[in-house]
Amino acid sequence: MPDLQDGESTEMQGSGAKPYVLKNTGGVYSCTCPAWRNQSIGIEKRTCKHLRKLRGDAAEEARIGGALPQRPVRAAQTADGEADADSGPPLLLAESWDNAADLSGWWMSEKLDGVRAYWDGKQFLSRQGHIYYAPDWFIEGLPAVPLDGELWIDRKKFQRTVSIVRRQDKNELWKEVRFLIFDAPAANGGFEERLAFLKDALARAVAKFAREHVHERCKNLDALRAELKRVEALGGEGLMLRQPGSKYVAGRSTTLLKVKTFHDAEAIVIGHQAGAGRHKGRMGALLVRLPDGADFAIGTGFSDGERENPPGIGATVTFRYQELSDAGVPRFPSWVGVRHDVALKSVQSPVSTKPEAPPAVSISGGSDSKPRYFEFVEGSSSKFWEVSQSGNNMTTRWGRIGSAGQSKTKTFADEQAAADAMALLIEQKTDEGYEEKTPGQV
Repeated sequence: MPDLQDGESTEMQGSGAKPYVLKNTGGVYSCTCPAWRNQSIGIEKRTCKHLRKLRGDAAEEARIGGALPQRPVRAAQTADGEADADSGPPLLLAESWDNAADLSGWWMSEKLDGVRAYWDGKQFLSRQGHIYYAPDWFIEGLPAVPLDGELWIDRKKFQRTVSIVRRQDKNELWKEVRFLIFDAPAANGGFEERLAFLKDALARAVAKFAREHVHERCKNLDALRAELKRVEALGGEGLMLRQPGSKYVAGRSTTLLKVKTFHDAEAIVIGHQAGAGRHKGRMGALLVRLPDGADFAIGTGFSDGERENPPGIGATVTFRYQELSDAGVPRFPSWVGVRHDVALKSVQSPVSTKPEAPPAVSISGGSDSKPRYFEFVEGSSSKFWEVSQSGNNMTTRWGRIGSAGQSKTKTFADEQAAADAMALLIEQKTDEGYEEKTPGQV
């Protein structure tokens, strides 16, 4: 692995436009990223994912004694109001299963519909580095080592969980919550060794509101699908699969995969959104309406030929989606094809509280997609957040409910990159407690 000699420095690109500077000064390694700067330990014991990427996990663990650093208690904010991804705790994040990789022998567990929480040995932190103010009696007996888990009440209780853990008064409602732990980030070795460390740490502690999350080996693809069907029938979200022997690394990794069932449904075409970037001059997304009147855009899954000759207005099409939002809008819709054997005859118009459907637009013109709108109301806090995509551009708008707010548009390399960024931000906002609503809904 490359290394820095005494007095040397190098740059590494992070999530922002300006690269971070990594230095070695007399054997003390530093980085200008928020994750390194905001640690409350001696500078000689600090590390971050950029130093680990440069020097390798083994070299960094040997230098600092194997322990992961403490992280900031609050995420840094960028100009558009979003949290800096580098300022939260060093969480291992999942990729989606491609439905092709053989997961036989992997460790399988239920994907929990709760709030991701990183226990740094003293307090709970969110993915963005915010504190969850758990009562003293809730955290009593938790080991003084980093733990990765989920604050969870029950299946289909996500909003209830969020409403409790985001309070700051350490109230009695926390008695409904449990901390289900699925990893020990600071432990050495592969996943099996970390599980053993976790079992031992919990056995020596007496934590009334915490327990280890159950993992079992995946025998084969048939067993995986059977377990997925069982969990979803109970109201669960899906499954998580961990590669045997895999290391705990900060950021997204193919050693941790989420598995969910995708559903098929039909909708009526109501318009075409103009493309941008490499799709300029042809369709960027298909504007469709469900039989219940919900409008949304399908922007992925098309071939170039289908973008050049999209289905006409009024056509019945099939799309694939992961789940419905609280507002009844399909999440992560993907194009499947035109249905010639089925025609939706009764399509309701949107109810009065919903915005009117986007008008059909010319392929050569420009048009924004229908925004996804979210609100967070708790105590004195009353905020909205909105996101939309147009080709390879993503626009966010945020502020106090009732105000015009602020907005910012980001341009990505292509339409898919913009769609991925939008999906990630929506996931982060719902994790923070934002609920999707229809503008004007009370």
